[in-house]
Amino acid sequence: MQFNGLPEGVKFLVDLRGDLLQIRHTDPALKGLDGDLKDLLRSWFDIGFLKLDRITWDAPATLLEKLMSYEAVHQIQSWDDLKNRLDSDRRCFAFFHPHMPDEPLIFVEVALVSGMADNIQALLDEQAPSIDPDVADTAIFYSISNAQFGLSGISFGGFLIKRVVDSLTGEGRNLKYFATLSPVPGFRAWLDGLLDGDDESVLTASEAKILRQHASTEGGNAALRSLLKLAWHEDQAIAALLKRPLCRLCAHYLLAGKRGREPLDPVARFHLRNGAGIERINWLADTSRRGLAESLGMMVNYSYRLDMIEANHEAFTGEGRIAASKAVHAMEQGK
Repeated sequence: MQFNGLPEGVKFLVDLRGDLLQIRHTDPALKGLDGDLKDLLRSWFDIGFLKLDRITWDAPATLLEKLMSYEAVHQIQSWDDLKNRLDSDRRCFAFFHPHMPDEPLIFVEVALVSGMADNIQALLDEQAPSIDPDVADTAIFYSISNAQFGLSGISFGGFLIKRVVDSLTGEGRNLKYFATLSPVPGFRAWLDGLLDGDDESVLTASEAKILRQHASTEGGNAALRSLLKLAWHEDQAIAALLKRPLCRLCAHYLLAGKRGREPLDPVARFHLRNGAGIERINWLADTSRRGLAESLGMMVNYSYRLDMIEANHEAFTGEGRIAASKAVHAMEQGK
């Protein structure tokens, strides 16, 4: 095949597979073609061929526009928003292929901060003062976006994080900790499924009693469903009632909600497979419409401890064992 020798030839095949992924269910023969294309692209996009580049505000406008278009986790609202994400205390890194030099394959956005970030609105606040990168002790990975739909199923994310950690430590700054501020995109759907069932043990007896009193319903599940239909995050009294049960349930979802031996949550699967541990669950950390609809406002700090990455990876892939802090285990127990 000579496509890799033609201008835009590789990009053409990537886009072709992207189109194919949307229609392959219509004809069994298309699934075979998709498999062949995926195998071909996997060989062409071997990690050894990819180049890691830092993207700055001085990058070509066409590339910056692509970042705005491809951002899949926290939508970039404006040019000012993008400029803020590329400020002196921020980093953005992407993988590029030599035959697609103007197209990022996957990119990660990083904030250099002091302490563990626990709120995405605060982290992305354009009015917040910049932090001196030499003072920052923590690198927070807050968004990882795949930019090419046609490369779905070909994983770069784990390699990207490892390469970015190497690049950041190579800057010679004061960084000691590397962690994410991640959504929990499957939590709301999982909880809704439990609440729609007949199992009234979703809530503890004390949790159910308190929520029934405020929702005027018969069962604890019905009470929680009723309260979650309100603008609960804007009402301090209701939010205070929901904090303990929702945090406990989120911890249980992450630690015990499984598909086979792996977590139900896709973001948890990704980071745990790459050697991270669940460090902290953050309450009302993302109050955007999407954050509430998918994660009930929860966000997680997955910690990449350099001396534990390999051991965590082996324990997770070999035994399905999840690395998590004592605080997260205590939260699951309602403490």
